[in-house]
Amino acid sequence: MELKNRSPLIIPVFLPNLGCRERCIFCNQRAVAPEVPSPAEVRESIRSALSRFPSDRRRERQIAFYGGSFTAIPEEDQSAYLREGHSFLSSGRIDSIRVSTRPDALGEEVLSLLKKYGVKTVELGAQSMIDEVLLLSRRGHSSKDTVSAVSQLKHWGFEVGLHVMLGLPGDSFDSFFETLDQVIRLNPDFLRIHPTLVLKEAPIEALWIEGKYSPLTLEEAIRWLKRGLLKLEKVPIPVARIGLQLTKDLEHCILAGPCHPALRQLVDSEIYFDMAVRFLATHQNERDPCFICHPGEISSVRGQKNGNILRLKKRFGIDHIHVQGKEDIPRGSLLLHTQKEKILSLRSDFS
Repeated sequence: MELKNRSPLIIPVFLPNLGCRERCIFCNQRAVAPEVPSPAEVRESIRSALSRFPSDRRRERQIAFYGGSFTAIPEEDQSAYLREGHSFLSSGRIDSIRVSTRPDALGEEVLSLLKKYGVKTVELGAQSMIDEVLLLSRRGHSSKDTVSAVSQLKHWGFEVGLHVMLGLPGDSFDSFFETLDQVIRLNPDFLRIHPTLVLKEAPIEALWIEGKYSPLTLEEAIRWLKRGLLKLEKVPIPVARIGLQLTKDLEHCILAGPCHPALRQLVDSEIYFDMAVRFLATHQNERDPCFICHPGEISSVRGQKNGNILRLKKRFGIDHIHVQGKEDIPRGSLLLHTQKEKILSLRSDFS
């Protein structure tokens, strides 16, 4: 069966800190999943998740081993978990498997094992491509390890995802974009971007309490992410997620940092706000503008609680601004309809 080109339905299996050689300064994975499940428990959780999936098979179904450094755990344990996943793969109930790991935990034997059990996707926790930032964050690997790992994985035919973070100790606006420049040269299949948060009981908490670390504000994070997302869209490298998936347990552990349940939408809204400002700045006499976008992007164009509309009205002294959705407008586009003309702008052309 040919699956449509949409993001897969994920069955997450969390293995908190399993295989981690040391504790990264930002990490408290016990806040996400307190206990490491056994292979038998994994089997039951997969069955339970599949029972709740729609019968519609137009989307790929994928088991994802998250949380630890999967390929750094003992080989017999890797095999035990992968066997459980592979049984569902062999029966056709899922379509693929992914694992998350460290850039310095790959080798020929490990890659051969992953292939044997049908792993399709490997996500690497690169976090930064600046060695000083990696050192201060206690990652225990270098940027060269990430370069080597991506090369190995591509050689073996795996789909490669990278995780990067912004606002780590020692990070800056310029160094974050140096990281993105190097990531673009590696050309992964997709990217996840997470702002650094101060979590209760994570090593970074002590630095924050002592005043030795200051997290980014939400406004700063949005500014970094806005520019970064536009940069990646030009390549293009898909960004699978911006920000952590918030759970009740995780929310209770967040002490400081740029946290928001809809961070991606905030970033998208800021991009559309900038596009609308550019439009209106060149049409100062337009008193009744209408912006047209894809229906799925109306909320981003309007902004949360109509924030973009309110800001635009105040900035340009306009009483009415209309936003309409039309299916024939491509996603990532904004069309300004004035009394005299229609002008289409693409996000990919905007910076």
